[in-house]
Amino acid sequence: MNRGETLAPETATAYLTPMKQKNPSRGPSQRQLRVGEVVRRAVTDMLMRGDLFDPDLEGRSIIVTEAQPSPDLRNVTLYISVLGGKDEERVVKALERNANQIRREALADLGLRSVPRLNFQIDRTFDRMDTTTRMFADPHVRQDIAQGDEDD
Repeated sequence: MNRGETLAPETATAYLTPMKQKNPSRGPSQRQLRVGEVVRRAVTDMLMRGDLFDPDLEGRSIIVTEAQPSPDLRNVTLYISVLGGKDEERVVKALERNANQIRREALADLGLRSVPRLNFQIDRTFDRMDTTTRMFADPHVRQDIAQGDEDD
């Protein structure tokens, strides 16, 4: 385009519209999955070694069950489970307080362009599994399932 030329209205809107993702409903890319697993392992190893000296983490068994990186890999949400299930919110706050130390010590040598920011959340998957198991054990639900099988 030369100086002084104007764009046709339909062309101008094409330049102004944001880029679309290839297919946002497809889920995480292979790179996201790989980075998530590497981050999960590095943080898990650090927690197992007891490298964080925080009174709220002392004597706690913490499992990192999943790591979900953002599409740009700058943020990673780590889902944790505290064995015994006591003081989960306190553990999350302690991990958030120590996030910079975790980034510095566990993630700095992973070979990523930038060290991702860490967010911690309690993993409620096991709680939902227990609820589902109890629901299927209910005699009324079992009766409905059995009736559905007979109808087929």
